[in-house]
Amino acid sequence: MKELVEFIAKSIASQPEDVKVTEEASNGRVILRLEVAPEDKGKVIGRQGKVAQSMRALLRVAAVKQGTRAILEIV
Repeated sequence: MKELVEFIAKSIASQPEDVKVTEEASNGRVILRLEVAPEDKGKVIGRQGKVAQSMRALLRVAAVKQGTRAILEIV
């Protein structure tokens, strides 16, 4: 799941080398924290949060396939 979020974020960002995803497991779920360059935050979040919502939806599908729950936080 970490690789999925990292791939999508690097595809969107203008500075893909600054994309960093950290994964933390707690209470039976996975928390993914996405960090990007300050000028790329708008691109990753998208207008009215549409891109972030889409990334979260894809992450939910991947998590269900693995039998877990996942949360995406954009830092």
